[in-house]
Amino acid sequence: MTDSGAVSGSARPTYVLTVDCPDGPGLIHAVSGFLFERSGNILELQQYENHREGRFFQRIEFEVLGDVPAERLREEFAEVAERYRMHWQLRAADAPCRILIMVSKDGHCLNDLLFRWRSGGLQIDVPLIVSNHRDLEQLAASYDVPFQHLPVTGATKADAEARLLDLVEAEQIDLVVLARYMQILSDDLCTRLAGRAINIHHSFLPSFKGAKPYHQAFDRGVKLVGATAHYVTGALDEGPIIEQDVLRVDHRASVEDMVAAGRDVEAQVLSRAVRWHAQTRILLNGHKTVVFR
Repeated sequence: MTDSGAVSGSARPTYVLTVDCPDGPGLIHAVSGFLFERSGNILELQQYENHREGRFFQRIEFEVLGDVPAERLREEFAEVAERYRMHWQLRAADAPCRILIMVSKDGHCLNDLLFRWRSGGLQIDVPLIVSNHRDLEQLAASYDVPFQHLPVTGATKADAEARLLDLVEAEQIDLVVLARYMQILSDDLCTRLAGRAINIHHSFLPSFKGAKPYHQAFDRGVKLVGATAHYVTGALDEGPIIEQDVLRVDHRASVEDMVAAGRDVEAQVLSRAVRWHAQTRILLNGHKTVVFR
């Protein structure tokens, strides 16, 4: 993320600090004391103690007096973090998250993300769209976003993934978003993008796999249409869940009605997951997530 010690609604530098560590006494005092010693003013604080697994999670948004760069705060907080064995991150509160969006032929999630970005609804930058088809190239052009066509076959998959990683590095990408990208990523690529790739899929799984899941659901008289956004792992569609939602349908709904409802809920769920990741509101908790909304 672009990190310049920027401000968020005030004239003072505003930052976000997230902490994940073994639970124990003195944690809250250590973090708040660190901020107090630097004239930090806490604007938002959320925390969660996982008593079953003995872990502590915290997100603090704070402002500081004077021109204090993020790098200096990181250097000074490192001692506290080491003492309590913290996994932590500190960044400017309004630093945009640079995302690379991957799509195939369905454009509803892509269009929704681009519209929210351009209208100021998402704290992101979109320097590149990658697709294994050219169907959505004009949509990308309408938002003035470069479009990279990377066709994928069994013979070209390894080269395409290597090219993708080159683009991620060259464009300094913080997050890869699979916005209805209909290709299975290799285990190696999933490992390389661990915690930095979000996928969206319908919530009929595992009941209705394969082609035309909405047709399968229609034939079974399904009454709930939903979507799940999750981090990508080598276990297909089984990564840590970030967000889910459902819409109710009834016997009057046609297949087309169900497909339309599915597109709506997929776009909404994915945009929320991207928003929370961009705002550093998601912390990994093993195979689950802690989401500070």
